[in-house]
Parts: sequence; structure tokens; C-alpha cells
Amino acid sequence: MARVAHIMDDRRKNREGNRILIAASGTGGHLFPAIATAEHVNSPIEWLGVPDRLETELVPEQYSLHTVRMGGVQGKPGLGTFKIFTQLVQATLATRRLLNQGNFRGVFTTGGYIAAPAILAARSLGLPTVLHESNAMPGKVTRWLSPWCSLVAIGFKETRQYLPKQAKTRWVGTPVRSQFLADSNATLTEVDIPDDVPLIVVVGGSQGAVSVNQLVRAAAPTWLKAGAWIVHQTGTNDPDTDSLHHAHYIHRPFFKNVAALFKRATLVISRAGAGTLTELAMTHTPSILIPYPFAADNHQAYNADAFGKVGASKVYCQAELDGHTLEQRVLALLETPEELDCMRVAAEALAVNDSAQQVAKLLQQIMG
Repeated sequence: MARVAHIMDDRRKNREGNRILIAASGTGGHLFPAIATAEHVNSPIEWLGVPDRLETELVPEQYSLHTVRMGGVQGKPGLGTFKIFTQLVQATLATRRLLNQGNFRGVFTTGGYIAAPAILAARSLGLPTVLHESNAMPGKVTRWLSPWCSLVAIGFKETRQYLPKQAKTRWVGTPVRSQFLADSNATLTEVDIPDDVPLIVVVGGSQGAVSVNQLVRAAAPTWLKAGAWIVHQTGTNDPDTDSLHHAHYIHRPFFKNVAALFKRATLVISRAGAGTLTELAMTHTPSILIPYPFAADNHQAYNADAFGKVGASKVYCQAELDGHTLEQRVLALLETPEELDCMRVAAEALAVNDSAQQVAKLLQQIMG
């Protein structure tokens, strides 16, 4: 009789499932928080993504990757909207089959297009769903479907005011890669920078930022003349990458250890993606933020405002900047170390060091 009870218990556990499906796709802003959280989850994980996106490079080494085709609605309704709706139906049905067949106990998603079929499929099966929204201004999918989630974990406290009242939220910060944690051993080995020089680090997000690159190259000669060094992550889409040459100007499409660069930097010039801002907070790095003006729902401006209003960053609209203006504003900061120190303290106050652990714990509580 005891053996029969044991077998029945095993079957019940198998039916209820022990795996978690993580739905995260596209840019580093969606993928890195999901990967950081996954490192603290004790259950088996499988991944839902989109073909030909960054997850096809980062995920398969660690997790089984399933893909569905899914895009987003841009602009006014039209034929493209019908195509996206068709994709949504097909992706939801495919995700539902995956969840049904795979004995999953819940879904974790970091928003974006892929979140829609994941949330809808989980909802149809009565499975719990946790959504993490890293931006101060939540995306369309988060705003529309957050009431159908068991919980929305938010990266900015400001996010709550933009969500439906029915949505249950918890502020946890945004999970970051382990190299950005305060106790990590991120050391600068990719480039050789003297210890006694100011270092300006320029990043444009995971895909680069051509407009920011142009502004920086226009201003860089003056910074270099003043004794600063510049490390510039240009991205892969900049046609003028090799237009500036100087022994103290180092540029590459991508740097592996951005954490070490941020920790060494005197000042970072960047777009205002949520992931980058979280990393700046974790490394306590002063920054000049130039929000991408065409970001969906202008969400980068909201992200930047959260850092600007507490003094962690100087925020400038792209339209108000030219090379000379940026040149002078950076020089002014380099010449006032006491202001940079205040910015470091403000950035540190925004850091949530255990965000990934908090989200993993929530998954266990809600799906356990």
C-alpha cells in the first residue's frame, strides 16, 4: 500500500510539473534580467524566444530554447496589425501546447512582444505568471496584460502609477549579471588604462547608438586634449567607426566586461535603457544620459528622469545637444570632482543588490 501511495504521489508531482518557462527575447534589456534571475532558480528551466534574436546566441548553452514568431504593433492599425494578431494567435497556441506537454508549473517573463503569448497561454491553463517590468514607463504588453499576471515585479518605484489598479506589484529593482554585483571580481583587463587619468566610457545599449557616437566623436578631441581617455562601445551599425584615431581613444563594437569599465569610469555617456541604468547604479557610476528619442512610449526619457531627479545622472534631450555643447558639459563635470562624488552616492542609493534573488524567491513562493 505504501508503494502504491508513493507511485501516486510521483505521478501527481509529474502532472503538476516542476519546470519553469522563461519568456524573454530581443535585446539585452529583456534577456539579461531573465538570465540573472535564472541563475538563482532551483527548478529546471526552459526558454521561450523568437528566431534570429539575441537569445539564440545567449540561451542554448544553458537552457533548452523554444521559439515562436512574434512581433509588435507599430504605428496606426493596418495590414501589419492583422499580421501581428495572426502571429499572436499562432504563438499563443504553440506556447500552450508546450506548457501542456512539458509539465510546467509557471511562467516568468520580462515583458516585450514574447510576453503576450506566454501570459495568454499560461492564463488559459490556469498557470501562475510573474512578469518583470524593468522600465519606469511599462510597455504596452505589461500595461494590457498585467492584471492577468499573478504578480508584476517592477524595477522602478515610479512604474506602479502607470499600471492598471488591478495589477499586483512588488518593487524589486532589476536583476543584473553577476559581474555587476558589488562583491564581483570584475577587473579591467580588456584595455590598458592608466590609474591616474580620467576615463570617459561611452555605450549606446546592446545595439549601439549612431547619433550618440557622432556627438562623442565631435567632442572627443577636446576631452583628449584635456588629458582624458575614452573607451567607446560603438555597436555594429556605425559607418564612421574608424573616423577618429588617437592613442587614448579606444573603440570596439562590443566589450565583454562592461562592468569593469563602469567601475573604472570617471563618467559614462549612455542611452537610458533600463538595463544600463541598473548597471550604472550597481557600479555607482556618474553618467550623462541621452534618452533615445524614438523609444516606444518614450520610455527611456522616464528611465532617465528617475536617475536625473535624484542627482545620479545629468539628462539631456538629443535635440538640445551638439558636439560643442556635449564637450563643454563633460568638461565641466571632469573639473568638479565633488559633483561627481555626489552623483556616485546618488547612483549607489538606487542600487538593489539582491534583485535577482528577490525575483527568484517570488517565483518559488508563487509557483511552489
